[in-house]
Amino acid sequence: MRVFQVQGVRGFQLAASRPRALGFPASRLFIHCDCFPEEFSIIVTLRVLRVPAKRNEYIFTLMAEESPSVLVGLRYAPEKLHFLFWSQERAGGWQTRVTFHNVSLSNNQWHTLVLAVSGQSFSLTVDCSVPKDMVVETPFPASLSVKRASFYLGNRRRRKGVFTGLLRQLVLLPGADATPQICTAMNFKEAMLSVPTVLQDVPMKPASNEVLKYPYETDTKVTLGSRPPCTKQEKAQFWFNASQRGLYLCNGSAWISMLEVKQRLDYVEDYQNLVTNSETMGVEVFTIPKVGLFAATANRYTPPGSAIYKWTDGKFVPYQNIPTYQAQSWKYFTIGKKIFLAVANFEQNDRGQEFSVIYKWSRRKEKFITYQRITTHSARDWEAFVIEGEAFLAVVNHREGNNHNIDSVIYRWNPRTGLFETNQTIPTSGAYDWEFFTIGPYSFLAVANTFNGTSTKIYSHIYIWLSGSFQLFQSILTFGAADWEVFHIGDRVFLAVANSHSYDSGMPAPSNFYAINSSIYELNITAQMFVKFQDLLTYSALDWEFFSVGDDSFLVVANSFDGFTFSVNSIIYRWQGYEGFVAAHHLPTVGCRDWEAFHTAEGSYLLYSSAKEPLSKVLKLKTT
Repeated sequence: MRVFQVQGVRGFQLAASRPRALGFPASRLFIHCDCFPEEFSIIVTLRVLRVPAKRNEYIFTLMAEESPSVLVGLRYAPEKLHFLFWSQERAGGWQTRVTFHNVSLSNNQWHTLVLAVSGQSFSLTVDCSVPKDMVVETPFPASLSVKRASFYLGNRRRRKGVFTGLLRQLVLLPGADATPQICTAMNFKEAMLSVPTVLQDVPMKPASNEVLKYPYETDTKVTLGSRPPCTKQEKAQFWFNASQRGLYLCNGSAWISMLEVKQRLDYVEDYQNLVTNSETMGVEVFTIPKVGLFAATANRYTPPGSAIYKWTDGKFVPYQNIPTYQAQSWKYFTIGKKIFLAVANFEQNDRGQEFSVIYKWSRRKEKFITYQRITTHSARDWEAFVIEGEAFLAVVNHREGNNHNIDSVIYRWNPRTGLFETNQTIPTSGAYDWEFFTIGPYSFLAVANTFNGTSTKIYSHIYIWLSGSFQLFQSILTFGAADWEVFHIGDRVFLAVANSHSYDSGMPAPSNFYAINSSIYELNITAQMFVKFQDLLTYSALDWEFFSVGDDSFLVVANSFDGFTFSVNSIIYRWQGYEGFVAAHHLPTVGCRDWEAFHTAEGSYLLYSSAKEPLSKVLKLKTT
């Protein structure tokens, strides 16, 4: 896709050598229903080049993956506009074509078309002129299935019939005739109902003595040298960074990489020793917009509690102390403009009460202040997520007294009260971790079950959101599971589990409880389940962290104990395609509990927390 400008108006030229590349699954639009709407409008703003007499050009099509037939489509021929749809009510299906005659668009001008469809009635309005109304024998189907179908822009999945003009907007508006919305505009030929941002800015007209050498291309300017400012004045201008061999585009506030030499991880160096209040069970790195980068450490002892550090002059420095009670982890999340930080407390407070606490960022004080206390039972982890616009917060309850088989709880945000309220309970066994992820339109929540009172060899579960609650999707046998990590490599979806130890009171003791495989699973779309992809030998693994450097993907594991010592190498594995993950770097750690990857303007880093000494480390990734 290229941006061209004609008559002061921008549009896309769709010039893909592979027309399939200009497509996307219909499921991205039809999230809750697999049927095309029965009544709708299609709004198109375009500029058509002169089309040969017997040529048809497709503005868009909707096609099933396994069929060459067009389910819904719009195509232009000289003086004609054809609307196509597939009627499944007839035996074997039948394609219906509704043709509007005397539609003249090839006059080198911009035009806006509104096609309104309802049953047997079809209406076309061109530039807000008198509508052309038609009533045909075959109505638009009441339930046209779009399962496994895709939209294609400017083509019908092949080179023949590709749209050669410029396209400014293409809108599907269900359930209404959009003509009144369009025809109230001052310049209806260029009316904006849903125009991509990159096409909206109309640049200043050239001075009268300027000659545009390329009448369709927008003027561009390339700046050389050190990083120039990027403001609204420089928007759409380029900067070439000769030292990094990169080309960047200003979006009005920041330079966006368009072309650069990809970095590769060379080695890891010790960057900062972060002295903590006490041993650290978990760490959370987050950015508060317009304030800065922070790290929250979940520290074991109170006093002094846990700490928040701010990245200042290339280092983490103490920023705020918060009273916690054997804190296990922090979770940063936002709801609208509100910023929150939740701590999972493992022990009771001084009054014998067992609470985990949600803190809210005060913009006035620039500190986190107590917002809501929630009763928990030896809480290990919080997970925050959004489903269908609603905010949720899930807590992992590890045990109550000596009972490890208890409920963990999912809370739903109540916008009226401004509080989290119980939404669902899920039985868990000595659980350590929640991991939320989405695949297409589906939402999942995986729990790492660790111990049921007699054994660590138990099933951890993956739940799927259906009909307003989480329901069991798949169970996977794990061994003291302490963490799930979901990640994507290309179109592939993986789920890694950190197995901490193998213990069963009814079985003979193994030679080493802690030297066991942790596993990586891959989603098999056909089987609709995760299947084992790779086993990696780990030593009481407590965490996985996925990160990327350039085009390369990595996993780092938190090895905490090998059965003899807490001084164990944690390992960075590099993705090697067919070989899977291969050990690339061995990092000396002491009681490693958690890894966090983060980036700043100065580079990329890893932060690890130690559960055995009051010292965490920041490591810098050195690249070539």
